Amino acid sequence: MASDWDFFDKIYCISLLERQDRQQEARAQFASVGLAHKVEFVLVAKHPTDCEQGIYESHLLCMTKGLQAGAEHIAIFEDDILFDRFSPDTLKNSVAFLAHDPDWHMLFFGCMVKGSHPTPHPSIIKINYRSLTQAYAIHRRFALFILEHPWQGKPYDDFLRDLKDDRSYAVHPCFAFQSDSPSDNVRYLPLDRLRRILGGLANLQKKNEFYHRHRWYILAAHMLAVLLLALVMK
Repeated sequence: MASDWDFFDKIYCISLLERQDRQQEARAQFASVGLAHKVEFVLVAKHPTDCEQGIYESHLLCMTKGLQAGAEHIAIFEDDILFDRFSPDTLKNSVAFLAHDPDWHMLFFGCMVKGSHPTPHPSIIKINYRSLTQAYAIHRRFALFILEHPWQGKPYDDFLRDLKDDRSYAVHPCFAFQSDSPSDNVRYLPLDRLRRILGGLANLQKKNEFYHRHRWYILAAHMLAVLLLALVMK
């Protein structure tokens, strides 16, 4: 049966060879949004010395596989994917946007942003990317560009952030999150524990989305509160 996911010529999920538990959980997540049997798992060995390098090269491996298969539009997931607030209409609107905008580079199904801006298209916002790569789509031309930049000691999230790409978008509301499954990235275990204390990464991602969508209203409300407090204390 055809679905809007078919817009993506190749769909991959990155997973460590030994994390069969995560692979099983990811398959259940994919089935919940109509992606059963549409995702190819890219199983990789843990990098012997640098987990960040392993993550970076795994994403580039997916792009290489997609390009070699002739894909124009590639979707890439990580195995700790968690879908929430998924709507077939949101996916349909997002795919319609991609189909009619030949210049898009990346579309995140969920991520952290440094800023966001509305677009005329329902379900799509333009973003200043910050972090998280658990779920995104990439156009062939931009995948070719990224493949020109092999690992140079910078984590994949930071590499994308520092590109300051002006053709990156996100689904709104986002529907793909990073689960609270323990991280395989040993460098980020303290940060991982802090995120759990603060309610989990999915909760933080939703708060990040809300803040940047309503930033000016929030700032105005805080300024008004400060002004009222100053008047009361006179």
